[in-house]
Amino acid sequence: MKKWSILVLTGLLTLLWTSASWAIEFKLKGQWNMGFAIGDTSLIYKTRNGAGVKHKASSQDVFAARQRLLIQMDAIASDNLEGSVQFHIGPQQWGRAGWQGGALGADSNQIIKVRQAYIDWLIPGTSVRTRMGIQNFALPNAAGGSAVFDLRAAAINLHTDFNDTFGLNFMWFRPFNDNYAAVAGDNSKDSANYLDNMDFFVLTLPMNFESVELTPWAMFGIRGRNTGEWADYRNNGLWDGAPAVSMTPYLAALSGGGGLNVVDYGRTSKSYGSMFWAGLPLKVKAFAPFNFELDLNYGYVEEMGRFTTMVRNNPNDLRRGSTLRQGWLVKALMEYKMDWGTPGLFGWYSSGDDGDIKNGSERMPGVSPYVYTTSFMGDGNLYWSPRNDFQDLNVSLAGTWGIGLQLADMSFLEDLTHTFRAAWWGGTNSPSMVKFMDSAYAWNSTTCIFDGPYLTTNDGLLELNLVNVYKIYENLDINVELGYIANYMDDGTWKRSWNGFGSYDKQDIWKAHMIVTYKF
Repeated sequence: MKKWSILVLTGLLTLLWTSASWAIEFKLKGQWNMGFAIGDTSLIYKTRNGAGVKHKASSQDVFAARQRLLIQMDAIASDNLEGSVQFHIGPQQWGRAGWQGGALGADSNQIIKVRQAYIDWLIPGTSVRTRMGIQNFALPNAAGGSAVFDLRAAAINLHTDFNDTFGLNFMWFRPFNDNYAAVAGDNSKDSANYLDNMDFFVLTLPMNFESVELTPWAMFGIRGRNTGEWADYRNNGLWDGAPAVSMTPYLAALSGGGGLNVVDYGRTSKSYGSMFWAGLPLKVKAFAPFNFELDLNYGYVEEMGRFTTMVRNNPNDLRRGSTLRQGWLVKALMEYKMDWGTPGLFGWYSSGDDGDIKNGSERMPGVSPYVYTTSFMGDGNLYWSPRNDFQDLNVSLAGTWGIGLQLADMSFLEDLTHTFRAAWWGGTNSPSMVKFMDSAYAWNSTTCIFDGPYLTTNDGLLELNLVNVYKIYENLDINVELGYIANYMDDGTWKRSWNGFGSYDKQDIWKAHMIVTYKF
């Protein structure tokens, strides 16, 4: 039956293609990625149990290989109407069975996903262009990516240009809805798919002057009390229902397992909670080839319930914490373009937790941030890696500050470019927060998704990156990245943590990968 369905679908697509080809122009584009990587990204080498027995903190393979394919088809009727669909095949880890289909036989049928699917059209009689559907977009940003949102979502985007200087953009997007399964013990009086939507409304005002570009923007959002109460959401590190990561993934577990040191968290009588972000990205073009970029951001997520946590593994010392999160971030880039490359300086500073868990988190929240200031803690190279935990250890900059040097796009041989970065990462969080935290969780960026290792004002990391790109053919590149982070997390601070007292051995981390990319 399945084979007949595929044959019928193929026949219908062929019929539609041939019958509509006289009016519609089809364009096909995409890319293959083949990646190979080695590395160790665990900042903790070994931990000790109560009896002093050591255990290796990470049991993951040092080497990994995987591939993916992106295919996008555009159906263009005219300058006023077109549609686009993009399929994502993979990623397939070589040798892995199950849904990835990378084992012997390679017979998985679960790895083809719709990545984007939207239509673009011009509202008749106006200059307003409309994009409707699942689409990839980023909120306005400068100096190295968006600290709030850069991903795909189902959205309606309206844009118009008043003239060459001023424009206006309005967007509504819905990242979550109808995922709540009425899990026992959450908000048990609510039925399935009730009060579980998250919606955002964005207004931007792009302004392009001869010497300056700036785009002030604001985003308002709401989230139902059950938005975060479903398995996939929690498994991606968003346990307390707040966008990005708030507090609980960093905390130790009351039961001694998992990353959830919370009791009755996320239960609230509120139906919806509000969220707000605002930003001002600025780019100065007046002094070319000198370039200056500045980005200011603020974010707020309303409290939706409270939780109970222990202090330093003491069940007799319990504290109430808030899921409120609000904070700010400023980041900047200065660079000067030369014949052989572009040297530059970059830096940032973000607000951090003040040590009082009762008033929530003072780190700036995000929905799906993607800052690429660097390429190990951030992702200043490709948006894909042969292994997810070999990159993107912090893509929000929340609770950190830093300064760095980069030599970008250096070229001394034809078709070969290099980018070198060196950056110091410091923390803006109060050291007193560690008494609630298990260092194994607080340093584990895979658990904490966007926010990465939790850095206090006593901690530091020194990051070094070297990215090399060689163009073999017009459509074929080889990308080789080398990364190293020296671990200067403060032992004196973390020995006072929830599981402290010298219960871990730290280490530096490193990675090296090669990605072959064919674009067509």
